[in-house]
Amino acid sequence: MFRFDADLTVFLHREPIDFRAGINSLVTLFELSMQLDPFARAVFAFHNRKRNRVKLLFYDRNRFWMMLRRLEEDHFVWPRRQQTVVKLTSEQLHWLLEGIGIDAVRRHPVRSYHLSMPPVISPFICVLLSENGCRNPRFTPGDLLPRPLHSI
Repeated sequence: MFRFDADLTVFLHREPIDFRAGINSLVTLFELSMQLDPFARAVFAFHNRKRNRVKLLFYDRNRFWMMLRRLEEDHFVWPRRQQTVVKLTSEQLHWLLEGIGIDAVRRHPVRSYHLSMPPVISPFICVLLSENGCRNPRFTPGDLLPRPLHSI
């Protein structure tokens, strides 16, 4: 299966639709009932009453694409939210299409770490590693040799 871009917005229609509907009917549906722009950079997802089929509709430059996914035995776990339109990320759409319940999944929070001090390589370690290819320009094996005192 192909993947949607990460910056796409996904809108799920919560109620089931008549799956005989084509592109024109679905465009009219999300224009009138969902109050959304059909030409927006977004994916619109619909399901049937049994929730074993999903239709995805999106506009790409100068054409509409409609994709259908059908499950033979299981059903899609559609989010149980009160809004008529549920907004998701493209990653959450991929989870939904893989059969993962979006409401049950929680992601770990995004964390970022930074070093409080810049990394330092010991001259002793660099000398030991120089035989194995240490290429640190700050230290050379000669840095460990005693230096003569300079008179002023």
